[in-house]
Amino acid sequence: MFFIRELEKTITLHPSYFGPHMRDYLIHKLHDDVEGSCTGQFFIICVIDHEQITLGKIIPGRGDAEFTIHYKAIVYRPFRGETVDAVVTSVNKMGFFAEVGALQCFVSKQAIPSEIPFDETANPPQYSDGGEQVINKGAHVRMKLVGIRSDVGKMYATASIKEVSYPRVVIVVVGLFANKTRIISGG
Repeated sequence: MFFIRELEKTITLHPSYFGPHMRDYLIHKLHDDVEGSCTGQFFIICVIDHEQITLGKIIPGRGDAEFTIHYKAIVYRPFRGETVDAVVTSVNKMGFFAEVGALQCFVSKQAIPSEIPFDETANPPQYSDGGEQVINKGAHVRMKLVGIRSDVGKMYATASIKEVSYPRVVIVVVGLFANKTRIISGG
């Protein structure tokens, strides 16, 4: 789920950056450092506002200065039980991996409905019911997050497509001339 959070970041600045464009450099460095990062609890998607930049404090013996920036950001925090749309990145006989933005998810074969078996003869590897429901690399799937694990700077999840109401496999069709996207349910 997406939220707006107030956060703060301390940035150390070398004396060569002191000058009239120092504030612009601090804001640019803030965006570079935090956007796309993971705190272990949530992913920082985008900085939307920087509210306050404190006066710099000189670090004795080095000459560098530390600035604390208070900012607002859009963050993504996954919750257990949340239903999400993902893109499949790899498929094997044990299940498949998919990505929900920066969150990597694994769906084991026990969490895939029995009517969508692994097709060993297919190239590339895929789960298929022989009809419209095909799960292969690049497929869009809807899944329910079952478990979430966090490491330093990274989060992982396990998911299930058994408990998701239709469509399990989402086919995204982009019109060539109309520039419109339609979602067609598979199955």
